[in-house]
Amino acid sequence: MDLGIDGDAALVTASSGGLGKASARALVREGANVAINGRTESTLESAAADLRGEAAGDARVVPIAGDLTDPDGVRNLVSTTAEEFGGLDHLVTSAGGPPSGAFLDTTDGDWYDAYDLLVMSVVRTVREAAPHLRADGGGTVVTVASRTVKEAVDSMVLSNSVRAGVVGLEKTLSKELAPEVRANAVLPGSHDTERVRNLVDQAVERGDYESADEASAARVAEVPLDRLGTTEEFGATVAFLSSPKSGFVNGTALPIDGGSIGSNL
Repeated sequence: MDLGIDGDAALVTASSGGLGKASARALVREGANVAINGRTESTLESAAADLRGEAAGDARVVPIAGDLTDPDGVRNLVSTTAEEFGGLDHLVTSAGGPPSGAFLDTTDGDWYDAYDLLVMSVVRTVREAAPHLRADGGGTVVTVASRTVKEAVDSMVLSNSVRAGVVGLEKTLSKELAPEVRANAVLPGSHDTERVRNLVDQAVERGDYESADEASAARVAEVPLDRLGTTEEFGATVAFLSSPKSGFVNGTALPIDGGSIGSNL
């Protein structure tokens, strides 16, 4: 399916790996020009080289290093993207997840760090991007959150609590930025990523499981489709929500979890 975003300009934050990179890959495969972001320049350059090898047509991939918790870095990220591509049509906000752990094991610093990383990074990026997204017929925002917004997950108190603020923001943006800009969120469950592998290792270190194989099997057992999601599946959904093909989808929080969430809504 041609999503109709060939030649568009997109920015994907925290996209040197994981689900952010998967989102960037899906967009560049559709012919969109994509700015990718990460803190480590060597990793970012490697990701850019990978994505350029999959770009459709004349689509460009521009790596822009920067820390999403640094307001000046966010301003530079958005302004450089707009200058490189002559505007900005699509924003995908992604960020690395906070550490796992139980409530009584977290400190005030852990909470402030999680809020800055997960919520304020989106606040700052959207604030800077909004004028560009509203120009020339409007654009889209897709916010990558987590299934923990719908259903609390054991030993994930920071994600369970703080990510809810991201979805509240996304819902507000879907009204305040409309009709020029559509805003939606995606709620990934377990995908085959380094982040999930790290969470598996942390669960073993806490003593929740005796081995990584046991911890991984427990994750798969929660999914009715009996497997982890692929990054390609995730990226394709983000690209769809960024495209005119989803033109009447606005203000939704879409689980991409293989049916693992237990809540009805």
